[in-house]
Amino acid sequence: MPPKSIHRTLELEHDCARDASEGFEPNGRYGFIRYLEHGFPSSLVRWHYHDEYELHLICASSGKVFVGDYIGQFSPGHLVLTAPRIPHNWVSLDTPAEGVKLRDMVIQFTHAPLEQMAGAIPEVKSIMPLLNRATHGIEFFGISDQARRRFERIRDGKGLPRFIEFLTLLGELADSSDYQLLSTVPMQSFDDDDALARISSAVDFIVQNFSSQFSMSDLARQLGMSERMFTRFFRTATGNSFTDFVNRLRVNKACQLLMETERYVTNICYDAGFNNVANFNRRFLELKGMTPKEFRQQASGRFGA
Repeated sequence: MPPKSIHRTLELEHDCARDASEGFEPNGRYGFIRYLEHGFPSSLVRWHYHDEYELHLICASSGKVFVGDYIGQFSPGHLVLTAPRIPHNWVSLDTPAEGVKLRDMVIQFTHAPLEQMAGAIPEVKSIMPLLNRATHGIEFFGISDQARRRFERIRDGKGLPRFIEFLTLLGELADSSDYQLLSTVPMQSFDDDDALARISSAVDFIVQNFSSQFSMSDLARQLGMSERMFTRFFRTATGNSFTDFVNRLRVNKACQLLMETERYVTNICYDAGFNNVANFNRRFLELKGMTPKEFRQQASGRFGA
């Protein structure tokens, strides 16, 4: 049975469109935490984003997962946390003709209440680094069975016990060391506020100008830092060397162009800031595990076609 429709554009999921008949909890049933579950095929399976965090557990089937520019494989037990406004989709490739009744268990929640709680309750602060990491998507390993039991108790619970179950789940994820980030490592704060401010301005410059040509020595000199100092602080702030950070941004831009345009790969190489095709192909393969052409072919599946 095919899906009701195939969505071939990136969609913002509005709250007014979250129909209880599709698996969302109805208004009045939920508070800060909203639970969703659905099967496959489903009209909810599409390339989309929304303003909430989403904790997503796959219960059945396997296929390809798309989170931002990340392309990977999923199977039962696949557990991912995404931050607000990160595009995502899970496309099953092995479902029977009659479909799957329960493929996805999902919990959605917003940022502000947790941030306010963390400011007032020290114990809640421990989950804030988890939310920071979620800005590029996190896949967790070895915790799926435990997480599913908590999903079920959240689904069946209400009031304070439900919220306590949710906080406990976030705490367990925050304590987990068995995970992978699905995209570029986000900035992390550190104690030297002046150096952080200068590195932040460097990052802003790189993000705005990565497709042009500039050197680390140029930026270090503009910031009044030695190259050695710049190198140390930049790695602390971003989790990457200067060269790796720039290459990640350029490869991410190339991924966007590969997904959204029909431009030749050679043209995309230069559009993204690389100055020769061989280096572009090498860096792309290192970061994505496939060639630009293979990425474009696989990325077409993010719409569920």
